[in-house]
Amino acid sequence: MKPTPIASGKVREIYAVDASHLLIVTTDRISAFDVIMPTPIEGKGKILNALSMFWFDYTKDIIPNHVVTADSRRFPAPFCGMPELEGRAMLVKKLKMLPIECIVRGYITGSGWASYQKSGEVCGIRLPKGLQESQKLPEPIFTPSTKADEGHDENISFERMCEIVGTEMAGKLRTATIDVYKACADYAASRGILIADTKFEFGLDENGVLTLGDEVLTPDSSRFWPAADYAVGRGQQSFDKQYLRDWLKKEKLNGVEPGPQLPADVVEQTKRKYLEAAKKLGIHL
Repeated sequence: MKPTPIASGKVREIYAVDASHLLIVTTDRISAFDVIMPTPIEGKGKILNALSMFWFDYTKDIIPNHVVTADSRRFPAPFCGMPELEGRAMLVKKLKMLPIECIVRGYITGSGWASYQKSGEVCGIRLPKGLQESQKLPEPIFTPSTKADEGHDENISFERMCEIVGTEMAGKLRTATIDVYKACADYAASRGILIADTKFEFGLDENGVLTLGDEVLTPDSSRFWPAADYAVGRGQQSFDKQYLRDWLKKEKLNGVEPGPQLPADVVEQTKRKYLEAAKKLGIHL
């Protein structure tokens, strides 16, 4: 009998393994504007899983992570050797997840750019005057949000974050987020990709140690821009699901539920962007 997930998100399904481990399976589903599209992107789950595993390994000396193995032959029963899990699942340590989306922005774009145009601020952080769209910020900024099980996450101030998780933990989360982002952004830049922004999720392990969880630096959680085409003062080409977001906006379908069926060319272009990102980063699928 096929196991039943204990949780099913926009893209991932989580299965209980034992008291201290979970299995996270990355599907081919795709979401945009907090709406799951009914059309899958074939092979996307394997690409995301490979990217996450690469970054978890790359950052393991900066902060511990929850990964045990992504080798399906080493998964416990009944998951061991299941062909449908090959390349798209990871066995992880169970964490006590913290209720914060740790967002870091290295460039001003998207909702941050819209906010800056109105108020000169992004999530309550005052930025220098005269910034242009897509400009690199003097230093990356940390802009947390609450994690919503359903619907939209809510941007919060650092002070509000301190109220939720405590001042000491909030400081640790901010430092870890920026440290991981800087290390990964530097590597990506050396491979021709600019990481405009991303988000991380953290939890505490059984010993109370802050640990990086969920997924890391995939096109679902990040904006990847090709450095060769980068220019300040306009929107950028991207290696992420911005192609899908742009199509939805053009068709006036952004945020519409249920999500629309995606045309074959949108599916193919989106998959191609994901594959290009992995290849540029040196990840071979």
